[in-house]
This record gives sequence, C-alpha cells and structure tokens, in this order.
Amino acid sequence: MIIGAHIMVQSTNDAADKAFFTDILKLSSVDAGGGFLIFGVPPAEIALHESDKNGAHELFLMCDDIEDFVSAMKKSKVATTPPQNRGWGTMTQITLPGGGTLGVYQPHHKRPKPVAVKAAAKKKKTPKKKTAKKAAKKAIKKKKK
Repeated sequence: MIIGAHIMVQSTNDAADKAFFTDILKLSSVDAGGGFLIFGVPPAEIALHESDKNGAHELFLMCDDIEDFVSAMKKSKVATTPPQNRGWGTMTQITLPGGGTLGVYQPHHKRPKPVAVKAAAKKKKTPKKKTAKKAAKKAIKKKKK
C-alpha cells in the first residue's frame, strides 16, 4: 500500500537549496522535468506527537554522529546551532542557503526497521526464439554424439 514518503521543503531560493542538497548533503536526485529535482533519502520514520493543533509537521534529517555532522557543516561554511541533547536525540539546526532552517539529529531512541516494499511485478519471461543458425549448430552437435 505505502511505498515511500514524499517530503516537500518550501524555499524562497530553491536553486541555492537544491545545490546545497546536492553538493553539501551529497543526496542523489532525479530531474522530474524542467529542473524539478527529487532527492533520494535514506529510510525514514514517522513519529506522531500530541499537539493542540492539527496540520503542523516538522522535518528532521538524522545522522549517525552529530559532532562529525556539525564539523562537516562548519567546514562547508554552513551555520549550525550548538548540538543539544534532548534525551530522544542530540539535535542541531542548519541554515539552508535559501534562509530556511532544517533540524538534524543523532537519534538515541530505538529505530524501526524500514518497511519492505514489494518489488514490481516481474515480467513473464518469454522463451527465446531459436534462430535457424542456433538450431543447426545444436543438430550438428547431437549428430556427432
């Protein structure tokens, strides 16, 4: 039923943020047409939190070592907030070239296994047609035996 998640990041400078996702975060992408890039991301998870309103969503990227991540961002001249241990993870925020912010954290919580997506239905293999030349070679081999 569910095959993945599509995340939209709104930006007032999408060209700069696309370059950031490509060059700094090293995410692969495909051009969906007209330069509209869709970036691939590692497995994701969804957490539901109690709130006093509906429709508020947040996006966080996860990393395996927050200190290494912050160091790499500083080398790339990307502004970050000091990492803070929140119990569930150690978090920082980065400032995208377009001016938006994005949370990044190293999880300390258990992680679910990614959902296995069923492979696309395999095409039925049709038997290869024997060419006259192959059939003749096979017949000659049989005769020699």
